[in-house]
Amino acid sequence: MADTENANVVNAEAQEQKKERKNIAPKTAPKKKSRKEVSAQGFSDQLLFGRYSLKDIAIEDLSLAPYINMRQHAYPNIFGRRKDQSYYNSHINIVERLINKLMRGGTGKKVMGKVIRTEGRLQGRKLKATHIVEDAFSMINDKTGRNPVQVFVESLENAAPIEDVTRVRYGGINYNVAVGISSKRRLDVALRNIALAALIGGFNKKRSVADSLASEIMLAATKSQDSYAIKKRQEVERIAKRAR
Repeated sequence: MADTENANVVNAEAQEQKKERKNIAPKTAPKKKSRKEVSAQGFSDQLLFGRYSLKDIAIEDLSLAPYINMRQHAYPNIFGRRKDQSYYNSHINIVERLINKLMRGGTGKKVMGKVIRTEGRLQGRKLKATHIVEDAFSMINDKTGRNPVQVFVESLENAAPIEDVTRVRYGGINYNVAVGISSKRRLDVALRNIALAALIGGFNKKRSVADSLASEIMLAATKSQDSYAIKKRQEVERIAKRAR
């Protein structure tokens, strides 16, 4: 009998100790942050080139808004990630897309109305193209006193054409037919024309490419007739209007 009483006492003490441990231990462990939350927290305060904010950029053209990516990076470069996914360009920061457009082989030679890419000083040199855009944005900020990213977005909205023409063949005769342009292509054409204007403006001239790029962005933002991108848009839309 004494042995059974001692065993009961020991069991009761063990149960009390377990209850005390449960009361002391926390009921819920702290949740670990996911990689997306950590990355978003890390980029939340990033300024472009350490100077310009990307938070309060206004996009008036709602059709272009889904394709104008404003992910915050000090120096935008995704190193080719998501290149196998659909709508790859929409995942790239809009400033990085401008940098990529500058990395072409100069103006090249025109064959059948197309610009043939040849060897150039910016071809494959992304760091050099990034510094050109950084210098151009600094010039825009000094001359206008505004956020250069906002000025750049306004220039894209003004330089993006709405209509274009395509060739249709009927009965052995080619006709030009006016067609609408998707939002994705509108942005591509605007970026291409702005980058090409910068390269042409600084080709074999004393003027630098950064100065030419800054001038083109400011002219396109004000819809000036001296802008190369604005002229190309008006030319394309005028041809499309005749082909209606």
